[in-house]
Amino acid sequence: MHASDNPVFDVEFIKNNKSHDSWSETADAILRLVNDQPFCVLATQGQGQPYTSLIAFAYTEDLKRLYFCTPEASRKFRLLKACNRASLLIDSRCQHPEHIMEVEALTITGRTRHLTQDDECETVATMLNERHPYLHAFVHEESTAIFRFEVIRYFHVSRFQEVRQFIP
Repeated sequence: MHASDNPVFDVEFIKNNKSHDSWSETADAILRLVNDQPFCVLATQGQGQPYTSLIAFAYTEDLKRLYFCTPEASRKFRLLKACNRASLLIDSRCQHPEHIMEVEALTITGRTRHLTQDDECETVATMLNERHPYLHAFVHEESTAIFRFEVIRYFHVSRFQEVRQFIP
């Protein structure tokens, strides 16, 4: 892990956000949220400007990787090729519009990699098609690029301010 991948927290944050839950409880909460939400927000950057995009994704059960695709002609593709550092946001706000304290959110930091035909493209295409059958034609378009998101860490927020960190 590169030093710049570490989050910037002050001592007070660390003292006030020590998890009393076990790693498996945190992983279970993350897995549940990832499984329940078919879409997330991808945050990228380019020329000093942040960008966000809504994406459909698939994931591995060990929570180490997420996958998504985008047209090669898109800004998202260009930004990811220029800088592989990105983050994802997954949340449950649509499930609890009247109860903010029940909303959970994940910020996931990591690095992306454009997969080529020599890589795990067919396996990933199958994963994406199983989770998002309506994207079958898009996933198999010749001009569609598949990306792997290698997770560095998860930040799980519940009850609006309880933060737990998880590194798969």
